[in-house]
Amino acid sequence: MGIIERPYALLAELTHRCPLACPYCSNPVELAQRRELDTKQWTRVIREAATLGVLQIGFSGGEPLLRKDLETLIQVAQEAELYTNLITSGLGLTESRADQLAESGLDNIQLSFQAAERELADQIAGVRNAHDRKLRTAKIVQERGIALSLNIVLHAFNIDGIGEFIDFAEKLGATRLELANTQYYGWAFLNRSKLIPARAQVEVASQKVLAARKRLEGVMKILYVLPDYFTGRPKPCMNGWGRKYITVSPSGLVLPCPTAWEIPGLTFDSILERSLDSIWECSESFNRFRGTEWMPEPCRSCPNKEIDFGAAVAKQHC
Repeated sequence: MGIIERPYALLAELTHRCPLACPYCSNPVELAQRRELDTKQWTRVIREAATLGVLQIGFSGGEPLLRKDLETLIQVAQEAELYTNLITSGLGLTESRADQLAESGLDNIQLSFQAAERELADQIAGVRNAHDRKLRTAKIVQERGIALSLNIVLHAFNIDGIGEFIDFAEKLGATRLELANTQYYGWAFLNRSKLIPARAQVEVASQKVLAARKRLEGVMKILYVLPDYFTGRPKPCMNGWGRKYITVSPSGLVLPCPTAWEIPGLTFDSILERSLDSIWECSESFNRFRGTEWMPEPCRSCPNKEIDFGAAVAKQHC
């Protein structure tokens, strides 16, 4: 299998609880009532991640703002010299809470939107007035000097408005924009017949993104993530299984990717029972699809095996 690389980033899923009901989400809300790691346990995770080599941490969920100890955890990450990113719907962020986040040293807030247009955005989010509350959050964030990035999940209902959303992000002053076509896991897989756009829609959207990247170069970084359904070849899972990223679930399961728990027959270790370093290097789940030895033929002989890391065959297990 060769030398195991050091991880680059940790996704800390603090809770499954969420105020939204987006039809494409992979957050397993049925687990929202399970016990969550407490402050002391998350502190240990963060410090072990820094020792392991992690450089940045994303605080996610569900909705991480529902955790009362969020500011404490951000401060712990800052003290460990990690770059901190809060991935949030923005619902529930008050001016006083934003002040606390800024004082804790938060580097960036990644704010999700469902569309540029209010009525459609609220319809997709499943919550009234969600869009207006997100706009207020964006203003509060910028007033405190915290870097703002935006993200939107694209699907059949909103992809035709991608140009308008890019303009929307520009007007809000975002420095980074993630345009992510729906990845079909969780609710998205169940609702895929309604969510998958036509190929023509994806092609037009791609052209608009290319034009916007040229126009906004040096002003706003634009990331565009296609679904496997339109890429010709499956993309490498997480830039290679167990190579760069670690996810820790609210209950403490350590995962090679956020939706790995959906793979039947794969056992995951808990941070409550083993150290992060031990799980990264020795666990069955992180080593299952590392390297190329696990691949059956013809994948093992494929010239792309060190490029997509067997994504095509791995996808069959998902």
